[in-house]
Amino acid sequence: MNFCSNCGAATIRRVPEGDNRPRDLCDQCGMIHYQNPKIIAGCVVLADNKVLLCRRAIEPRYGLWTLPAGVMENGETVAQAALRETWEEAHATPELGQLYVVTSIPTISQVYMLYLAFLTNGQYESGPESLETRLFDMDEIPWDELAFHTVRDTLARLKDDLQTGEFSLHCIDRDETPVSARV
Repeated sequence: MNFCSNCGAATIRRVPEGDNRPRDLCDQCGMIHYQNPKIIAGCVVLADNKVLLCRRAIEPRYGLWTLPAGVMENGETVAQAALRETWEEAHATPELGQLYVVTSIPTISQVYMLYLAFLTNGQYESGPESLETRLFDMDEIPWDELAFHTVRDTLARLKDDLQTGEFSLHCIDRDETPVSARV
């Protein structure tokens, strides 16, 4: 950050008094500009033990498969964001179940929060951010064409949970190189 969003003065980066890490500070108005992780909310949509995946129509990872998920907006709950993203990407309105996976990725300042959800009306289609949407049996999942490690981690746990019939909350800590830095 170069300029204060409160008063427009130049900012400096230093550890504020009483804090323990560098922040962008404005010496003019005293504003401390905190930067916090982004929450990515979405759904693991199931229909008859098949999972709904979306082929991305946007970067990053254009053309690869993902779960319907995206950045939570201000003014919405995590559950509302998960359902909104599922509608935007798959035009699906599933019945929301339990929080299923929480993945922390500190290297890219993201936290993924994915709910189990159930497609009760059987309706879905590609939204503007998806090239196609499809229900996959677990043995049909295109593992080599998944967009993100978080999707792979989640689907691996889903495969195990479908076999046992027990679904619990999975908390994952992942250290990941940003997509823009990958070769």
